[in-house]
Amino acid sequence: MGMSQRYRLLAPVGLLAVGAIALAGCAEGDSGGSGSGSEGTTTVRISGGITGSEADLLNQSFDQFTKDTGIKVEYTGDKSFEGNIVTKVTGGDAPDIAIVPQPGLLQTLVGTGDVQKASDAVSANVDKYWGKDWKSYGTVDGDFYAAPMLANVKGYVWYSPAKFKEWGVSIPKTYDELLALTKTIQEKTGAAPWCAGFASGDASGWPGTDWIEDLVLRQSGPEVYDQWVANEVKFTDPQIKQAFDAVGEILLNPSYVNAGFGDVKSINSVAFADVAAKVADGSCPMTHQASFLSSNFLTVKNASGGEVKVAPDGDVYAFLLPGVKEGEQSVEGGGEFVATFSEDANVQKVAEFMSSPEFADARVKLGGVISANKGADPSLASSEFLQEAMKVVQNPDTTLRFDASDLMPATVGAGSFWKGMVSWIDGTPTDTVLSDIQAGYNN
Repeated sequence: MGMSQRYRLLAPVGLLAVGAIALAGCAEGDSGGSGSGSEGTTTVRISGGITGSEADLLNQSFDQFTKDTGIKVEYTGDKSFEGNIVTKVTGGDAPDIAIVPQPGLLQTLVGTGDVQKASDAVSANVDKYWGKDWKSYGTVDGDFYAAPMLANVKGYVWYSPAKFKEWGVSIPKTYDELLALTKTIQEKTGAAPWCAGFASGDASGWPGTDWIEDLVLRQSGPEVYDQWVANEVKFTDPQIKQAFDAVGEILLNPSYVNAGFGDVKSINSVAFADVAAKVADGSCPMTHQASFLSSNFLTVKNASGGEVKVAPDGDVYAFLLPGVKEGEQSVEGGGEFVATFSEDANVQKVAEFMSSPEFADARVKLGGVISANKGADPSLASSEFLQEAMKVVQNPDTTLRFDASDLMPATVGAGSFWKGMVSWIDGTPTDTVLSDIQAGYNN
């Protein structure tokens, strides 16, 4: 699965062409007979960046809906979705529905003039089943366009329960306790307690941005986090430097990384998903990665060459990166948004279904994912880990913020911030890295 949960807008494609083409207008209801639901012949076409087995499961999620309504749904995954979708929409080849992985890309699509505002039914579902934060991410210039679909939780620390037991250590409740735990493991084993991988093709560096974002949220709080996303708090601000310093206590310390791989600089050459194998076989005690790493453990082996058990008493489990104070539940998350490009009644019925607890239950039950829909049943999630993660995102007391780099302009969030993380690991001084990242706003 890997990148399929790691959606990124790699370039602000075709922004200038958008205005001109939007004026050319678009034919409504060309998706197989407007409002012909009673005949049950309409096929609703959905496009997104979810590929492989996850795309198959997404298609299966509509089986019961199709039986109930006669409306066929065809989801097609595109590995280059972010780069292609704007061009398709402006060229008059929009799907009926797009599953959009970042609020920033949604804004770009809304700018084409082709995205329909969400129906009253979809809006009512989102008001009922999601927090205000989630609704705001699907809103552009005060108008609500796109309901959230699935979610993922960032900022987990994946570890070996058996090793923790062997070393007599427990799960830390604060960030300081995490640093103390790191020191203890290093002293007991004489080896690095952490591994990390930043390599991800054009997107190399993104795992580092997630860790920095986690620390900004935990150290400085959601208000500062929001100001940082809005470029009111600059990267050169002491509050952002503080987050880099905290992460650097681990990632820049040759005694603490890079377990199973090499030195600090090896972080940049290790593919982000490859850490799973080292955590699974016990050669890396801890790694920081989102909930979606759980799927990477399906394809690797444990120390005895067997299947990896992800459980509190298994080969691998995870705890949320703790806050500065005990009991503070601030988490960073990600997710996708369902945008419609047609007023066709059946397209709107599919969008309404996708914003319902019934859709969330249908997809969650098929495995590997979670939803933040509060009406969905977390006990349907396919592992104990995913059940716990789902309760976190459904909990009204959880402070949830969307991935900051996904909300920043692409020149920064998918540009200078990623590149800055790579050069930081390579040894560029923090102050230089911070001003280089901030300079992305001038591009």
